[in-house]
Amino acid sequence: MKSICLALFFFFTPLIFAQRKVQLVILFDTSNSMDGLLNQAKARIWEIVNEASTITFQGAPISLEIAMYDYGNTSIPASQNYVRKQLDFSTDLDLVSEKLFGLRTSGGDEYCAAVIVSALNDLAWSTDPQDLKLIYIAGNESFKQGPIATGLACELATDKKVLVSTIFCGDRAQGIALGWKNGADCAKGDFFNIYSNESVQQIDTPFDDAIIEQNRKLNETYLGFGANASVSKELQIRQDQNALGMSKSVETERYLAKSKSTYKNDKWDIVDANKADSTKILQLSDEELPDPMKGMNAEERKAYVQQKTEERAAIQKEMERLEAERRNYITTQKANSETTKTDDFGTAVATSLRKNAKTLGFD
Repeated sequence: MKSICLALFFFFTPLIFAQRKVQLVILFDTSNSMDGLLNQAKARIWEIVNEASTITFQGAPISLEIAMYDYGNTSIPASQNYVRKQLDFSTDLDLVSEKLFGLRTSGGDEYCAAVIVSALNDLAWSTDPQDLKLIYIAGNESFKQGPIATGLACELATDKKVLVSTIFCGDRAQGIALGWKNGADCAKGDFFNIYSNESVQQIDTPFDDAIIEQNRKLNETYLGFGANASVSKELQIRQDQNALGMSKSVETERYLAKSKSTYKNDKWDIVDANKADSTKILQLSDEELPDPMKGMNAEERKAYVQQKTEERAAIQKEMERLEAERRNYITTQKANSETTKTDDFGTAVATSLRKNAKTLGFD
């Protein structure tokens, strides 16, 4: 009888799957000639995040982790092969943006294999074969430079089941001759060439102003707690301003990214923290609480956070509707455009990301 009960229990109990990860690492050449590349990346980072945010696994949302390195910069010691880690794997998308906008170029030696090996060895890569693990390296010098052979980098990537895609900034034939296609092929990644000094194609839409207004409302639902509350809130607003400084299209993409499940701030925002752990709001001292919640008892705290959670959900739903309208508008404009499509940094990463996600069984 006991064995029958156990069998029935396992039969009727739904399986609980761990949330699948997409781990994305970007390696930026920050030598003197790469200002155009960084400008393209700043213009496309939120489009890349939005593309990643549409990926699901068996209908469930994924966890997005992003890491970043730069290489080929004279401010990096030669003893480090001119390789510098800017950011460990992080789910903090505001911090990702802060690091990207903080990159500066300065001439140096670009050792592609060295930076790939550093990323493969130093980062906490998932060991789950169903997680999607990607490296994108962009630059414009020979892929074969430096003390580490391309083959060694490829072997390590294969062992860790990490796909390494290469983005050569210049003519395609030149990129092939300089080893960039071979670097992608041996690591089972994709090879792209882009013209990094060209401005990216951006399309303003009739829905942008409404999305911008929804973001203003969304920001009001973020209530910081703890010692880092003000610093984290300032970081969020600063990244809004960085996107605004690029263009209206970039600003809109940033705000849409903030409306998705991959944008989470449970370490400082009371609403996200409550989603991650519903006991958190009861554990905080009165001094740690956001100003509007100071002096509240347990039931009042729960009610207030629930109200803010519902407010945010309604705003996110409206932003989802506006995004669908915006996407349709952009698709129509591109279809009717006579401009020849060329890859830029953002389209290269987004195209590869989507393709490799489907290959691994993501929705």
